[in-house]
Amino acid sequence: MKKVGIIGATGYTGIELMRLLYFHPRARITRVTSTSQQGEDISRVHPQFKKIYNLTLEELDIEKLAEETDIIFSALPHGLALEKVPELIKMGKKVIDLSSDFRLKNPEDYPIWYGFEHPGPDYLEKSVYGLPEVYRDKLQDAYLVANPGCYPTSIILGLMPLIQENLIDCTSIICDSKSGVSGAGRGAKLPFHFPECTENFKAYRVGNHQHTPEIEQELRNISKDPALTLLFTPHLVPMIRGILSTIYAAVNKGVVKEDVEEAYQKAYQNETFIRLMDETELPETKYVYGTNFCDIGFRLEERTGRIIVVTAIDNLVKGAAGQAVQNMNILLGWPEETGLLQPVVYP
Repeated sequence: MKKVGIIGATGYTGIELMRLLYFHPRARITRVTSTSQQGEDISRVHPQFKKIYNLTLEELDIEKLAEETDIIFSALPHGLALEKVPELIKMGKKVIDLSSDFRLKNPEDYPIWYGFEHPGPDYLEKSVYGLPEVYRDKLQDAYLVANPGCYPTSIILGLMPLIQENLIDCTSIICDSKSGVSGAGRGAKLPFHFPECTENFKAYRVGNHQHTPEIEQELRNISKDPALTLLFTPHLVPMIRGILSTIYAAVNKGVVKEDVEEAYQKAYQNETFIRLMDETELPETKYVYGTNFCDIGFRLEERTGRIIVVTAIDNLVKGAAGQAVQNMNILLGWPEETGLLQPVVYP
């Protein structure tokens, strides 16, 4: 049984890690930290864990955490893992970081998209982007995993087979994504206050969302085309969980439906957490709620020469904590689905 530590266990991602790992047969959470609620029982801060966990939230002590755990999840907000994670890596610990702090390979992107100079560019090179369906081989030997963002996960998985098989024009991509409010985190912010977001539907960060360079970086790695660009517009939906991405691209000349079907089958037929919809279905967020699945469907529109790809994930699971557990399983040599094959809570 491996001992697990969680840094930042009281946010939505940390809570979701605790929910998922409770069912894991080969991992046990032994240390949880908090920057604001040290000394509190986790079940007092989060009553849903009463009679589930008997853990006390601790102040982060790097040496103690390294000594008493085998693997560590960092669920700190963006910008706060920059100093803590490298210290753990130096001590020989495997760390899965769920922030954006180690996702972008070009340090010059951080001042533009996140507003800070990255203090550890060497760690950007050392990190492995934690999308198992793309980087499984590299993840097996990783010490620092940069867990992907939720929007990028939904978009990259939807587009990867089309790009790999050269079926679309990589300069024509438009991504229209809708997310539940939990994607904004647990902190109190006016735009996510109930009266502000309920019965409302809006676009935000139009043209300058911080996930844009992450998506383009990974799609360029797949395509080997430095000219690949996309338009990405996120929307806030008055629901708690889920991301539905609708992705548009022009198909290359001569591409037919059978080519697209073959590309998705080739890429994903052996992937446990990818579910391909048939031509009578399209993904819905309700069908992935609380699960680590990514559902993918498409329509090829001959009239306009475009493909419409629809993907659905739970932003807190496949878009965050579930994917992190999947990465942990790979790091430790366990079957990827260990502890993660849970049916959806429905309705």
